[in-house]
Amino acid sequence: MRTRGSESFIVLPLLPVFLIGLFPMLLLSLLGPAGLIILGILVACAGLTDILDANTAFSEQIIVHGYARGSERAGQRTALRAERRFAALMIAGGGALAVAGVGGLTLL
Repeated sequence: MRTRGSESFIVLPLLPVFLIGLFPMLLLSLLGPAGLIILGILVACAGLTDILDANTAFSEQIIVHGYARGSERAGQRTALRAERRFAALMIAGGGALAVAGVGGLTLL
C-alpha cells in the first residue's frame, strides 16, 4: 500500500488566491442583505453568460462543421439543452438570493 506524501507545498502558492478572495467575501458578509442581493445578481449574470457561451458553441459547431449527421446533431442539441438547463438553475438561484436579500432589507 502506497502512502500519500504531504501536500503542504500547495499552501504557499495558494495563499495569494485565498488572500485576494478573502476581501470580497468579507465585504459581502458585512453588507448583510445588500451583499446577498449583489451575490444573487452575480450568480444570475454567470448563468446568463453560460447560456450565451452554450449558444455560441452550438452555433460555432454548426457553422464550422456544416451539416452533420442526425446522431451528431442530436448529441449537440442534448449538450446545448443540458447546459441551458444548468444555467437556468443558476439564474433561478441568483434570483432567489436577490429576492431573499430584498426580503431581508424590508425586514430591517
